[in-house]
Amino acid sequence: MSAPAPDSGVRRLSAAAWGRVLRGTAAGEGRPGARFAGLFGSGGADGSVRLLAVLFPSGGAEPLVLETVLPPGRLTYPSLSPWLPAAFWYERALHDLFGVVPEGHPRLDPLLLPLQEPGRTPLPGTARAPGPLVPDESALPRAVIGPGVFTIPHGPVRSGVVESVEYLVETPGEDIPRVQIRVFHKHRGVSKRFEGRTVEDGMAAAERVEGTASVAHALAFCHAVERCAGLTVPWAARLVRVLYAELERVANHLDVMVKLTDAAGLAVATARFALHKERVLRLTGRLCGSRFGRGAVVPGGVSGLPCLSPAALDGALAALRDAVRADWRAALHTPSFLDRLRGTGPLPPAVARAHGALGPLGRASGAGPDVRYERPYDAYPSLGLGAPPEFAEGDVMARTLVRGAELTRSFELLHQTSGELRALDGDAALCVPVPDAPSGFAVGSAEAPQGETLYLLRLREGRISRCVPRSASFHNLVLFHEVFAGDILTDFPFIEASFGLSIAGVAL
Repeated sequence: MSAPAPDSGVRRLSAAAWGRVLRGTAAGEGRPGARFAGLFGSGGADGSVRLLAVLFPSGGAEPLVLETVLPPGRLTYPSLSPWLPAAFWYERALHDLFGVVPEGHPRLDPLLLPLQEPGRTPLPGTARAPGPLVPDESALPRAVIGPGVFTIPHGPVRSGVVESVEYLVETPGEDIPRVQIRVFHKHRGVSKRFEGRTVEDGMAAAERVEGTASVAHALAFCHAVERCAGLTVPWAARLVRVLYAELERVANHLDVMVKLTDAAGLAVATARFALHKERVLRLTGRLCGSRFGRGAVVPGGVSGLPCLSPAALDGALAALRDAVRADWRAALHTPSFLDRLRGTGPLPPAVARAHGALGPLGRASGAGPDVRYERPYDAYPSLGLGAPPEFAEGDVMARTLVRGAELTRSFELLHQTSGELRALDGDAALCVPVPDAPSGFAVGSAEAPQGETLYLLRLREGRISRCVPRSASFHNLVLFHEVFAGDILTDFPFIEASFGLSIAGVAL
């Protein structure tokens, strides 16, 4: 893909004009407009903070980045959250990392960095080294007050193979009127880890931001680098990228089914779907040497062709597809399983649209964009995607049906891709070199299994001066508060699994 000039698409505004333009451009308050994709910061050496709001106009246009600078000592602005619900967690993260105060924010509880000393903000984008963190373990104020209401802390350490997250369930005993979320146990200071690194080292870091979406993060990072450097990726490399991206999607959607069937006590189904997921990971490992697809995608292309011949790959995929299809059909014809999915954890379409819900979570509520359709990349425009799956019910069942439809489409794309790889010339180019010292700013994106993954990247003479990864998990997890109307404690694992999120992608 070719890139525009560095920093194109960035509109620099005064702080007052920034808020006005953002309010007039972004969808919100029932008004159509550009989709809000995130609010990010970058610290200045003088103590200033640069704010960047990323918007995606309808029709697949390039992102619009609205930028303003808050001067030292005046790190405040009118909060966006009262009229733009999707900004709620982004503003809390800005407060944690930069000390920025969005005036009028509904609730500035610590999110990523619960520090006892607010002045020790790490200021990503500056040379300041993050100091030792002292977690604030004090109890959060209860949102639900009434006779017999108490709080159940669920996590951060739980049974099974799960990530560190703490859910504070406010309940009178069985119903769940409110859940509060603490994610800071998983915080690793990811953005600071990129700073000063070369593109090659940044690539390795991007693949490890969110292990279950390693390929998607690699693609989004590479797309940003390639835009900065003005690179066009060869056709063969674009095909190989789609191959690994769809294998990753299949593995993740199967993992969600593992968790759902396990929550329902379906031991045989759990074992079967876990087996299928393991087969996908092993196949990925045979193709590139990494079960997570790491090292396969590189800036400018891919590191090599798959280690299996296209014919052998297609045969393995066909056998896997048939086995998954049979077990998926059996699970969705099991009455006791369906009873736990139908009507559980509904996300109303209006709420999903207001928050800009991403991925299967949004598509199950008739709202989720898909980068592969909205802004097609790599080989997707040539392969053909068909109509995106969409449902309006918004419950666990709808989210499961969306993933089932995406699984079917992924296997079709994998079959198409293996056929295209078979037709390649034996000496087809796989990568174009990145210039020695690229500079510029770009937004890269890719559709992870969880939804849209973004990278805001600024390069200065080949070194990363600022890199902000944003996963769909960060954007979506705030909606976990909204889906417990009428549900009880035993519904909790179904709702959590159906979100399909990664806490590593939240607590960056």
